[in-house]
Amino acid sequence: MSRPLRVAVCLPQVPFEHGGAEIHAETLVEELRARGHESTLVTVPYSWYPDLSLLQSCLAWRTLDLVESNGTPIDVLIGTKFPSYLARHPRKVVWLFHQFRQAYDMHGTEYGQFADDAEGAAMREAVRHMDAVALGEARALFTTSANNAGRLRRYNDIDAEVLPAPPQTLDLSWRGDDGFVLSVGRLDAAKRVDVLLRALASAPEARAVVVGSGPELEPLRALADELGLDERAEFRGRVDEEELAELYGRCRGVYYAPHDEDYGFVTLEAHLAGKPVITTRDAGGPLEFVRDGETGLVTEPGPGPVARALTRLSTDAEGARRMGEAGRAVAETITWDRVIDRLLDAALA
Repeated sequence: MSRPLRVAVCLPQVPFEHGGAEIHAETLVEELRARGHESTLVTVPYSWYPDLSLLQSCLAWRTLDLVESNGTPIDVLIGTKFPSYLARHPRKVVWLFHQFRQAYDMHGTEYGQFADDAEGAAMREAVRHMDAVALGEARALFTTSANNAGRLRRYNDIDAEVLPAPPQTLDLSWRGDDGFVLSVGRLDAAKRVDVLLRALASAPEARAVVVGSGPELEPLRALADELGLDERAEFRGRVDEEELAELYGRCRGVYYAPHDEDYGFVTLEAHLAGKPVITTRDAGGPLEFVRDGETGLVTEPGPGPVARALTRLSTDAEGARRMGEAGRAVAETITWDRVIDRLLDAALA
């Protein structure tokens, strides 16, 4: 790169929410600055429901002027999560974290949003049309995972280059083995922490620590009580980075089995701490790193198969260590240097 650039990283903001996408975009800004570029995070409050609010959020991004700021040109715009990539710029690249999947594979499932009527069909078509226009005008299109790229090809007939994303910067290392299985992430239905709890009920030698908050926190606490898990399921809520790194470093392994996840930083964080991951065959993104019996355990979805994986991990500390080391070797190949070089080279090509 011949000169420092002014780079706007765009991400929709859900007020009071701060999860993987937010951490990821903030880290991208920090890494750009560390390499001498002037970078800032551009956010706009976002609501995807009711349907009218979704359209208003899309319009807000489409009408932004991000070509210059305070009289100084913005050299590059990086769009990330829907609908931030609707913003226009002559040197726009998209590093796709998430599409609005309710208009695609989630329609007609428990995670869907739009009704099966004329209005719902029109909304789905509107989202697809906006994606076609906004992604088509980008100088280059990248996705964080092959899972994301596959959906783009399947639903939008668009090709994208897979550019895996490093996880947030944590002081991750193997710090011991206290025997528990760790669960990290937002507590909503799609993350399927309830499956972990039901599996614990059938795996008496296993115990778990659950980190995170969200709408399912109290229902999950109630389920743990109902299942009689007592002290074998501990809910920590939100924790700071130091405590999170300590938990990763001292667990036996990590449970991460969301439904068809776009990517999932938890997998890489676990591996960087030298820990294996329990996931399921329908988890999506995690399967790009978890190999059954090599870097973790891949099971059929459901409490029974997960319980068997918990039992195996709980009774085989040496095997867990071996799989965790193999996972770390894979995770260490994903670097910010490659990501930033590729994004900026594509923007300036």
